[in-house]
Amino acid sequence: MKYLVGILLLFVSIGAFAQKSDNRPIVQFTGIVRNADSSKVTIPYVTITNLSANKVVNTSNYKGYFSFVAHEQDTLSFSCVGYAKVLVVIPSKVANQSYTTEVALKAQIINLPTFHVFPWATTDEFKKDFLTIKLADDDLEIARKNISKATLSALYNTLPRNAQEIQSANAQAMHTSIVNQHSLTPNPLLNPFAWGSLIKTISDADNKK
Repeated sequence: MKYLVGILLLFVSIGAFAQKSDNRPIVQFTGIVRNADSSKVTIPYVTITNLSANKVVNTSNYKGYFSFVAHEQDTLSFSCVGYAKVLVVIPSKVANQSYTTEVALKAQIINLPTFHVFPWATTDEFKKDFLTIKLADDDLEIARKNISKATLSALYNTLPRNAQEIQSANAQAMHTSIVNQHSLTPNPLLNPFAWGSLIKTISDADNKK
């Protein structure tokens, strides 16, 4: 019988406590969440957890605005990815059953450990690629290649003449014309040296083949 009375008293006390908790005044909790570093920057979609009401979750809208019903002296947790959590307690004896506040969340910087990515699965593959690697030319080797005979010859055959070369050629042509203005212009077809040079060029080409 004593145990039965004790159990009844326990249920009565729990019911009285629950009734007392439910009798707390209801408050329309309204506000906006902003960045603590700038009052003009709001934070959207912040999770608001009521720790005093079985962790009921609410969310602010895309402008950081929220409005929902809570009780006086409820503790609410504001959390968002990249920001530190903030706890807000609704005060008691709120006028007009409405409580408005501005919640400021501070950005939280988390330094992650350095992570190195290697393209080789094993050490043997790394050694193989390292031994067969082709190093890039240094500045001295690049300069040596740029002034080589083959490079200069290719540039001479492909690059157009600049203004100085054209001016020198024109001046040489004018000089030759002035020197030979009172004499007959030699015909290269009658020049035996030119024929000898042509025959030698053809002969060299045949020998190369």
